[in-house]
Amino acid sequence: MFTDLDWMTQLAESIRDAEALAERLHLEPETRAALDRLAGSDTLPFRVTPYWLSLAGAGAGPGDPILAQCLPSPREFEPDPDALPDPLGESRHRAAPSLVRQYRSRALLRASGECAVHCRHCFRRTLLPSERGFISPEDQSAVAAWLAERPEIREILVSGGDPLVASDGRVESLLSSLRAARPEATLRVCTRCPSTLPMRFTPGLVGLLRAFRPLRVVTHFNHPRELSPQADEALGNLIDAGIPVFVQTVLLRGINDDPDVLEGLFSGLVRRGAQPYYLFQGDLAPGTAHLRCSLSRGLAIYAELRSRLSGLELPRYAVDAPGGGGKAFLPEDIEGREGDRFILRTPSGGRAYYPADGPGDTKPVNPSARLDSTVGCNPLDSEYTGRG
Repeated sequence: MFTDLDWMTQLAESIRDAEALAERLHLEPETRAALDRLAGSDTLPFRVTPYWLSLAGAGAGPGDPILAQCLPSPREFEPDPDALPDPLGESRHRAAPSLVRQYRSRALLRASGECAVHCRHCFRRTLLPSERGFISPEDQSAVAAWLAERPEIREILVSGGDPLVASDGRVESLLSSLRAARPEATLRVCTRCPSTLPMRFTPGLVGLLRAFRPLRVVTHFNHPRELSPQADEALGNLIDAGIPVFVQTVLLRGINDDPDVLEGLFSGLVRRGAQPYYLFQGDLAPGTAHLRCSLSRGLAIYAELRSRLSGLELPRYAVDAPGGGGKAFLPEDIEGREGDRFILRTPSGGRAYYPADGPGDTKPVNPSARLDSTVGCNPLDSEYTGRG
């Protein structure tokens, strides 16, 4: 059973610089150079928990799928002609302090700018230091007042950063203000803690979340290696309490852009009672080009996944239209191709454009390359017994 001391110790012992990291793993010269350069920049700082590093194992290098999600690369600092400073257009959809409203029926609250692990593919990379704390009581009140006047808002996304790296008291205060403003609304808590800080899901936190139902937890897993015994316990604690868990995954080059890897991840999540929800194409955020799988390759991977996975296991493939056009579903919202860009249809009926190809995407997508001869058997997981 997890305790508050478990997760608080992880955060207190977070690794934030090259010197501390070098005490735990061998640093390649390019990684150390990127860490040093990052320390003097205004972009997303380095942070990782001891738990997350433990998933990589001894002797892992920067290409390891766990380390590649958190270690900075010199390629983050290379020019990217496709990058947008605000790739989701959140600034133009700002409705109240820390609140974004892009759709009529739901709103997103950025409750915190802090995370347990700073993912290098994050699209919110340029938060100011003043934006990295938890939402203030004054801003909570302003958001609650705004929501109370808009009964058409049926769902409130509580996002960040990660809202659950805050104390139980702060989380309870925030959810209480939202529930008082909108008693019937569904709360969607967006957190990567089941993957990066699973010991956060103590009996106290799980009971707190349960008290605010209807509530969903939407989390983020990118690789089967993240499905550790601790993650199993966190997911089980939530699901046993009657809290539905949905999972988003980002398609990342060199990390999970492989049908075998994603098949293992999605089938493993379903067996644990979590629902694969979205497979996201990477956002056009600065410093992330080296991690973005091309859309052409992503479409080929998704086509292969459709032949392998059941309807319960297969998430929706989507991309946030660059510049704030909303979600485009793939491949159905692709209207065509214009030169080196795909034309996307946005929810409002407009158009957006996304690069079709990317450098280095030469690895083939092998159809059913590692499927066992027994239909439905997944060799990535010996416990898997069938597909419904």
